[in-house]
Amino acid sequence: MAILALEDGTVFQGNSFGAETNSSGEVCFNTSMTGYQEILTDPSYKGQIVTMTYPEIGNYGVNTEDIESYQPHVAGFAIRELSTVTSNWRATGSLDEYLKKHGIPGIEGIDTRALTKKLRSRGALNGIICTDQTSKEEAINRAIDWHGMLGTDYAKLVTHEKAFRWNEHDETNEEFSLPQGNKTNPLIKSLPTANIPIVVYDFGVKYNILRCLRRHGFDSHIVPATTTAKEALSYKPAGLFLSNGPGDPASMDYAVKNVKELIDYGLPTFGICLGHQILGQALGAKTYKLKFGHRGANQPVKELESGRIEITSQNHGFAIDANALNNDVLVNRINLNDETVEGLRHKTKPISSVQYHPEASPGPHDSRSLFSDFKETVTQA
Repeated sequence: MAILALEDGTVFQGNSFGAETNSSGEVCFNTSMTGYQEILTDPSYKGQIVTMTYPEIGNYGVNTEDIESYQPHVAGFAIRELSTVTSNWRATGSLDEYLKKHGIPGIEGIDTRALTKKLRSRGALNGIICTDQTSKEEAINRAIDWHGMLGTDYAKLVTHEKAFRWNEHDETNEEFSLPQGNKTNPLIKSLPTANIPIVVYDFGVKYNILRCLRRHGFDSHIVPATTTAKEALSYKPAGLFLSNGPGDPASMDYAVKNVKELIDYGLPTFGICLGHQILGQALGAKTYKLKFGHRGANQPVKELESGRIEITSQNHGFAIDANALNNDVLVNRINLNDETVEGLRHKTKPISSVQYHPEASPGPHDSRSLFSDFKETVTQA
């Protein structure tokens, strides 16, 4: 047995799976139908208990190829029903085994629809998953006492400790493709030469971002979140990439300072998710916490300059308040659900960012062209 207790006094009782342990975090929900392994290993979920709205989870197991980081980062996992069967030719284990291995508790058999409706009306809530004999009252008190996301810098906890070069030994980064007919090795498009050096600030970077950059010919030097501007410039980059990541962007003054120095230096810059929020602050904006965030693979975004609509994958609990942006910065994308800022573009400098994930794995792929746009920006600067 297990319980999920929320700070408002609500308690959900279900069955335990994964690790037998207690874990606190911000309870949020994700509306994706697939991709739970990518969600578990996305560093942006550090400190969060993720609820999946799709009812059955775990049917295709886990594998060693689709991970987005060196380990899973969620605080806990809440689902309606855990599949008792793992059926996929690429699977190397079950979801239950995977969570056990990494010390992450899960709870299944709860009413995830009721939980999601509560989070939508009340907003994201602190919570705790308990798999021992902790009483409901004590669990609620622990949820209340959890420090929350506001003012918390999680990027320092998930960033790689040392700088490294992605694909240094020509590891494969091709798009995934299925065998066709009797062909066991489908035709794979060769990678372009990695001849465009860039610095990637790792605030919690997803590996598929690095794969996408490699597919476009970037030679990525990944540096820790606290790397100074001077250190970043020592790699002689042609461009600057700011990654996704967890926590409150307003707590990362050091990153904002470094990014401001680098864009003042003149580096072509592209940011995603937390990187977008840090860049926005470097350009004068403030950030604020959303009621329950955007997490899922079906968020509609409108590009204001062309009128094009993209269906996007998103995972963030904070957003940019554009009121304080510099006059030379344009908001060029908005979320069609709530009109929050989804993209920025500098009017005169080669600087842009998006709040969503163009590298999304397993998808959608409407925004993959943004990597080509970044390549064009860097090579023409």
